[in-house]
Amino acid sequence: MKKKLRCLTKAMRITFLIYTMMIVGAGVLLAAPSTGQVFEKRVSVSLSNETLLSSIKKIEIAGHIDFAYDPKLIALADVQIKNQSFNNERLADVLKKLLNSSIIGFKEEVAGTVTLYKKDSQPKAVPGKITGKVVDEKGDPLIGATIMLMETRQGTQTDVNGDFSIATNEGTYTLTVSFISFESKRIPAIKVKSGESTLLKPITLAAQSGTINEVLVVGYGTQKKQNLTGAVDQITSKVLENRSLPNLTQGLQGLLPNLNLVPLDGKPIQSPSYNIRGTTSIGQGGSALILVDGVEGDPSRINPNDVATVSVLKDAASASIYGARGAFGVVLITTKNPTKEKNSVSYSFNESIKNPTTVPQFVTDGYTFAKMFNEGWSAWNDYAQTPQNINKTVKFSQAYLEELRKHDADPSLPSVITNSAGEYEYYGNTDWYKLLYKDHNKAQEHNLSVSGNSGKADFLITGRYFAQDGLFRYNSDDYNVYNLRAKGSLQLYPWLNIYNNADYSNVKYHNPLNVGEGGSVWRNLQDEGHNMVPLFNPDGTLTYSAAYSVGDFFYGKNGINFDNRVFRNTTGFVAQFFDNVFRVKGDFTFQNTDNGQNRKRVQVPYSRKPGVIEYVGTAYNDLEIYSQSTQYIATNTYGEFEPKLSNGHYFKALAGFNFEQSTSKKLDVVRNGLISDDATDINLALGQSITTVGGWDQWDIVGGFYRLNYSFKDRYLVEADGRYDGSSKFPANQRYAFFPSVSAGWKISNEPFWKISKSLITNLKVRASYGSLGNGSIGSYAFQEKFSISKSTRILNGILPQKTNQPSVLPDGLTWETSTTQNIGLDLGMLSNRLTISGDAYIRKTTNMFTTGMTLPAVFGTNVPKGNYADLKTKGWEVSVAWRDRLNSTGKPFNYGLRLTLADYTAKITKYNNPDKRLNDYYAGQTVGEIWGFETAGYFTSAQDIANSPKQTLIKASTSGQLLPGDIKFKDLNNDGVIDYGDQTVNKPGDRRVIGNSTPRYTYGIGLDADWNNFFFSAFFQGVAKQDWYPGSEASVFWGQYNRPYNKVPVSQLGKIWSESNPDAYFPRYRGYVAQNGSGELTQAQTKYLQNAAYLRMKNVQVGYNLPLQLIQKIKLANLRVFVSGENLLTWSPLYKVTKDIDPESINGSDRVLTDGNSGNGNNYPMLKSVTLGITATF
Repeated sequence: MKKKLRCLTKAMRITFLIYTMMIVGAGVLLAAPSTGQVFEKRVSVSLSNETLLSSIKKIEIAGHIDFAYDPKLIALADVQIKNQSFNNERLADVLKKLLNSSIIGFKEEVAGTVTLYKKDSQPKAVPGKITGKVVDEKGDPLIGATIMLMETRQGTQTDVNGDFSIATNEGTYTLTVSFISFESKRIPAIKVKSGESTLLKPITLAAQSGTINEVLVVGYGTQKKQNLTGAVDQITSKVLENRSLPNLTQGLQGLLPNLNLVPLDGKPIQSPSYNIRGTTSIGQGGSALILVDGVEGDPSRINPNDVATVSVLKDAASASIYGARGAFGVVLITTKNPTKEKNSVSYSFNESIKNPTTVPQFVTDGYTFAKMFNEGWSAWNDYAQTPQNINKTVKFSQAYLEELRKHDADPSLPSVITNSAGEYEYYGNTDWYKLLYKDHNKAQEHNLSVSGNSGKADFLITGRYFAQDGLFRYNSDDYNVYNLRAKGSLQLYPWLNIYNNADYSNVKYHNPLNVGEGGSVWRNLQDEGHNMVPLFNPDGTLTYSAAYSVGDFFYGKNGINFDNRVFRNTTGFVAQFFDNVFRVKGDFTFQNTDNGQNRKRVQVPYSRKPGVIEYVGTAYNDLEIYSQSTQYIATNTYGEFEPKLSNGHYFKALAGFNFEQSTSKKLDVVRNGLISDDATDINLALGQSITTVGGWDQWDIVGGFYRLNYSFKDRYLVEADGRYDGSSKFPANQRYAFFPSVSAGWKISNEPFWKISKSLITNLKVRASYGSLGNGSIGSYAFQEKFSISKSTRILNGILPQKTNQPSVLPDGLTWETSTTQNIGLDLGMLSNRLTISGDAYIRKTTNMFTTGMTLPAVFGTNVPKGNYADLKTKGWEVSVAWRDRLNSTGKPFNYGLRLTLADYTAKITKYNNPDKRLNDYYAGQTVGEIWGFETAGYFTSAQDIANSPKQTLIKASTSGQLLPGDIKFKDLNNDGVIDYGDQTVNKPGDRRVIGNSTPRYTYGIGLDADWNNFFFSAFFQGVAKQDWYPGSEASVFWGQYNRPYNKVPVSQLGKIWSESNPDAYFPRYRGYVAQNGSGELTQAQTKYLQNAAYLRMKNVQVGYNLPLQLIQKIKLANLRVFVSGENLLTWSPLYKVTKDIDPESINGSDRVLTDGNSGNGNNYPMLKSVTLGITATF
């Protein structure tokens, strides 16, 4: 009861915070001046026998109200006011009482400004004028810059000389100036008088670029790039604009060097882990810490349109302030804040057409497939037997093969008949992938943003709906995302600001299941989707082959429905003291995550004989209901001291406290015996097989942190960071640890001796850092003895009693993994920062990794306990080069930019409990990702060649191991006359050696952008320059019938199979199972079939146009943009010389939903390419 009460109290507090935020937001909306609202303001003022002029001035001050009038027509000083007091009365009522007996009237001509006029004349107001000029940093005019008055939404654009002029009524205005590829500028408090012109000083806009003045988000604050001493990279929202993205992560791939986001596949619900700078740990994993607005969050649940910046803290110096949570880097995602304008509404819509980047091209005619199946199956069996069945679903004979040949030669023959046994017999040509996928699938996205600012209060409310139609033609995998965010702040006092940030996301996804064999549909299509068999029998029932694959989707009863909901609310404050020398900041966050899954598995009906229905699939017809709820709370309180020093000294100190707690509980219930295939409620399952699994988990982290910054004359920069962390995941004597770091920088270009022209070398800075961090990513109870409870199999007193099982052996002295990083860096700006170069090199040592201990004798009696037994060293580097310039030869500026990024790393095991260096496990000295294999010598050419070559009896070329011409020949590297594995250790590997490495090397990105005359263009390419891949034993998309003889035949293999007339073919003698059997000749990694999976992909390209302001302001718009965007449209890869049936980007992918081990190797949801048409309007 108490627990429920605490939950209820917590929910009420959350609700109160939400309602408070809504009320504040509503108040801000009311405060934002719009027509008529000014008269609703409340005024308290006392007047005592004074002039109307002094009375109006008092009202201006008391109510923060602007008045406008023509002193030539109205002499306010001549009107006398008697003693009057007003207490919280409407401005309209106050003015009525004051002006009731006078000839002076009032109205609102300009939003937020009260105009006084003479009632008997009411002459038409003579407008004033604001004029000015907009230039760039060189003083050259900017043609076509947008000028906007925020109060009236009037706007114009600069002419060929950069000049502008706006006519408006008398009043006080705020002017905003914007131009593509330049930073916007806001000019407040411009006074306009009736009939007069207000000339502004030239307005200079700074070009957008990665210059030294760029402000980067770092831990618990921001820093100018010129003052950074650590390794930090950042991108802004600009790179995410005009893209159709199911989730944020898909939009970040390749944008930042050494932020490694390798897609698992193209399934919209999947998001890869965030890795920074390569292999981090082989123990408990080493994903980066992801913080959204300073609090841990899931980036796949964020509206990409809400993102303002994404910063990556790469080295220990920049990440150490986050301690154990940031051991392997930190990604800081900052969402947009309310605009500085008084109010703004923006709406965007886009629609996309999507297709798989790769659809495997297989032979579709039944006869060719069956003929090659017959050959492959017979060859594996040494031509001594012929097949009787094509796997499970089709009976086979030589007579049937002959009939297939006849039907292939004469298409007029029926494709389905009923044979003498009363069974269906098939002679068709079915393209199963065409039945699996739609011709294309669509996605649409709606975004709405409302923002306001009254000076003391502001708000931002954003909403998003993203819907992607499923790829599958039947039982489609529809994906829907709903996002809502509300941010607001209130300046309670000049020294105190409070804010609230609430967001909600809901992701719904339907994942159809293929239960024919429990695997993925792609794997089952290979096994049972035989070409000659159609989807339906003549009577409309599913065929046996169909029931195992696409037909299961057509039946449409099996699947998993995901419903994931996240609500998070952060409340915080910022207090300033002593003229902003000392600041105190604090926040509290509550987050609730609910993950729900409903899985249903029922049998699929099919028919092999007319009128006879059979079923395939699980015999249980069960329903699974899974739910997991996680409550996360976090609080941060810290102070900043930033005194104003002289003589070139700068100092800043930050210190604070952090506490986090996560509590998770789950329940998983499975019950069989569904009374209907359409049942969706567990109460409709009446079977006796009931499985119930629960779980509860909690962890806490508490830490104190600090950061000290010092610089002298902007030349010498020093930073020291540290954190003292405590984690509940470790025993009491190992629970706390201190992790310090230090970094320094030298800005050589600011030295007095630096005589090189600033226009040539604008900035030159070298950096270095050193620090250590702890990795606390282990199980919450790894150091505690855990007793499991289960039902005994022995009957006592007529029942099966509960029993308590013995816990696992605990590791001795469990402690933190420690990551220690050394980093050196260089920042260079040339040609007035048109060219910028930034590079880093690093060494990261991860020690005390949490891994399995040394193998113990069998008499030990249980699993070997894990402990801190391994060390790892990762070396790497990254560099980014950017060029940005503007050409103005045509009279209209042409802005363009180019950005290149390149990164690489290698990781080596330096300590591991494998003294024998067995090749089936990690070992000291191993380079992570090594591929051990044989060196291919070619094909055997004759029986004599076989007899004269080293023995290959351990590697099978057929079921008996008999070798024939056309089979693979391996090199005898150790010259012992036998091709073997040795004792499978590093010192005695037999004839194997390291032939490649699966680690992606030299990852790179290329970004281009340009704009001219309101047109804009951008393109981004991403790639991997070196990556080895050996097709695995389930890579049937690559191997075809070499894998299993009943698999599909890739079109890419035709004409490339060895024969006496084609002895130099790429593939060997045709046989099944040699790429699936554990000792088969193609299952063995070898040089001939080691694939170069490097690639270059056009991730995004877009073209758009911003309509001229003169046109759109007639319909009250501030901005209107139309664009066309493409994702993943083009790909180049050496792999495509062998096969185009596999996407190199997701070649090592996996499916987190279908964890049956059959994903990857091309058996994945495909990556998608798309073309998007969109529009964005701002009011």
